[in-house]
Amino acid sequence: MYCSGCGLALAPGQPVCPQCGRPAAVPLPPVPGMTFLVDSYASKVKTLGVFWLVYAGFSLILGMAGLAFFNAFVNHHFGGWDNGPWNHGPFGPQIFGPALVHFAGVMVVGRSALALVAGWGLLERRPWGRILAIVVAFLSLLKIPFGTALGIWTLATLMGYRNTTLYEQL
Repeated sequence: MYCSGCGLALAPGQPVCPQCGRPAAVPLPPVPGMTFLVDSYASKVKTLGVFWLVYAGFSLILGMAGLAFFNAFVNHHFGGWDNGPWNHGPFGPQIFGPALVHFAGVMVVGRSALALVAGWGLLERRPWGRILAIVVAFLSLLKIPFGTALGIWTLATLMGYRNTTLYEQL
């Protein structure tokens, strides 16, 4: 323990600082059941991290399958956009379609990568893992039904003063 006035190291049980005469701060008693709360919270965060990893994998697999179908649709395998109103303009399906597929591919891979990193950060109990998981949870709220459920669960588990304090104790 150190003196709050001059910073001198104090011996345990010493009531005043010998250098400046300031009374020593009384150590706070430990919170009863705090280790139980931290252990319980740690298991919740670990489970949440595993779910984010699984969600990242499924999101990537289903996103790539959807992109393959969309790419086949754009490239006229299923009739495509041959008769659309944009077919005769300066940006026909030859330019617009592949660009849209590439943009969707970047979005799918990016969203899956964010979920993967958030899950890893939670499993490793990194300080940035909590913040990233909250951001990814907000982004996933519109991915009905699994993204919404995982987003709400993440926000309920990681937000708030009590949960912030418990996460910092991990």
